[in-house]
Amino acid sequence: MSDQGKQTTWGQRLASGLAAWRFGSVLGVFLLVVGVLGWRLVDLHVVDNEFLRKQGDVRTIRVEAIDAHRGVVTDRYGEPLAVSTPVQTIWANPSETDPAEPRLTSLARLLDISEASLRERLKEYSGREFIYLRRKVQPDLARQALALDIPGVYARQEYRRYYPAGEVTAHVVGFTNIDERGQEGIELAYNQWLSGESGRKRVLKDNRGRVIKDLTLIRDARSGRDLALSIDLRLQYLAYRELKAVVTAHNARGGTLVMLDVDSGEVLAMVNQGSYNPNDRSQLAAENLRNKAITDLFEPGSTMKPITMAAALESGKYSVNSTIDTHPGYRRFGRFTIRDHRNYGLLGVTDIIVKSSNVGISKIATDLGGDVIRDLYARMGLGQPTGIGFPGEAVGVLPAPSKWRPVEEATLSYGYGMSVNALQLAQAYMVIANGGVRYPLSLVKRDKEPEGRRVLSEQVSHEVRNMLRQVVSRGTGKRAQPGFYSAGGKTGTVHLVGDQGYEDSQYKAIFAGIAPIDNPRLVTVVAVDAPQSGEYYGGEVAAPVFARVMSDALRLLNVKPELEVGEANTVSPAPGERG
Repeated sequence: MSDQGKQTTWGQRLASGLAAWRFGSVLGVFLLVVGVLGWRLVDLHVVDNEFLRKQGDVRTIRVEAIDAHRGVVTDRYGEPLAVSTPVQTIWANPSETDPAEPRLTSLARLLDISEASLRERLKEYSGREFIYLRRKVQPDLARQALALDIPGVYARQEYRRYYPAGEVTAHVVGFTNIDERGQEGIELAYNQWLSGESGRKRVLKDNRGRVIKDLTLIRDARSGRDLALSIDLRLQYLAYRELKAVVTAHNARGGTLVMLDVDSGEVLAMVNQGSYNPNDRSQLAAENLRNKAITDLFEPGSTMKPITMAAALESGKYSVNSTIDTHPGYRRFGRFTIRDHRNYGLLGVTDIIVKSSNVGISKIATDLGGDVIRDLYARMGLGQPTGIGFPGEAVGVLPAPSKWRPVEEATLSYGYGMSVNALQLAQAYMVIANGGVRYPLSLVKRDKEPEGRRVLSEQVSHEVRNMLRQVVSRGTGKRAQPGFYSAGGKTGTVHLVGDQGYEDSQYKAIFAGIAPIDNPRLVTVVAVDAPQSGEYYGGEVAAPVFARVMSDALRLLNVKPELEVGEANTVSPAPGERG
């Protein structure tokens, strides 16, 4: 073979080898890539499958809370006093929201918040995933906010507490904070009962944070339990109206009214002045938060005289025919002097109550001794909790000295040197009204009759009621006559206590009464603080409120009128008998 042929053969072999090497290299690279991809697939689907699946779920599946609405508070007939309504809360995920977003201007204006503050918060909390923008707004406002389509801005449903009766039931029902936790009144006392338990669910969300699908229910929400109060909203409204009217008319500092069912101890109405609107607390004054009927103490004054008289009749030393010489119209105890409006001379025990004689009742107290009077006061519930469980209840003061001084016995007999709240005073009169049985008081509607404890005989309570009837028919309480119904009660006028002791020109006008007096249904206590119109006696200021409230209340309760037109006329009390 020639040299030229050999060169051709060698060249062909070289070219063939290079081609084979290139093919092998390409094939090798291809197989390597396929192998790497295959291993990666195995790694993703087999080795790291569980980890990657969890990571995917974290980015798309969320656990969300299911809000539970708070229980409804109603009156005794089911009228709502506190309800929870669905609202929307606007929130943002700062890690998704650009603080420089132009549409934040419109959002801030819509939510009535500072634009500068909004942008600053988004910048400051950029590492977080949740901040509130505006809580508990109306659903329509939330729809407008979401319509701006700002990344990272969302809405969620919550509940807001609403009080249909507003200021009329504010002191009884109280209110909750923004998180629906009780802060005052029944809302606080029964917070655990009314509170619901939030649920939890697993949901699937898109990349905008919107819920696409509910996946599983982890725990269902449990709504709070409803609570029916003993309050009758009809009676509550009329009591509030009349109390507010008298406080306004007399330019008084405030007032309180409590109404009880005499056969169950249930509170049918409890109102105070001043009050507040729990639906709008922007102008709330701290001094108006107190439920004065329970938290404020006062000396009950002459309203204690019928109870002292009950102790006298119970002792057996006195009867309805007994007489006391009140001449010369005053008694001196060292530097202290007890006076009547005038010298009444010889008075029967009934007239001591009718004319509100301090001298007469104090002489009886001196004869009985302080322990006898105090014992009956205590049996009627004075100086101890009423048991209704209301927050901030004041117990009051019922003195128990080891040895009574004569002046202490005398002042105790007509309600000085001790203190009560309006509810305690109403409870004491309830005992007189129902024949001598003390029932536990309640602000919650009862399903069955409570068990009471007899603390006074039926005979004595009947005799004292007859005395109270005379107070209204011809004594210091003539202005308390409730229309066409019979009534009995007792007036009281006491000096208010200030920082420096008794205030000479500031009084509390009180009336505690029962109606109808022959077949009692209701007991009502009215107390008006510091009336400034010139009239300040209990018979002038508080008694007319009792008359109007009881007349309307008995009519609403379908109690048959007892009196004829002539008997129902009201007459002003005689001078010196204003109580």
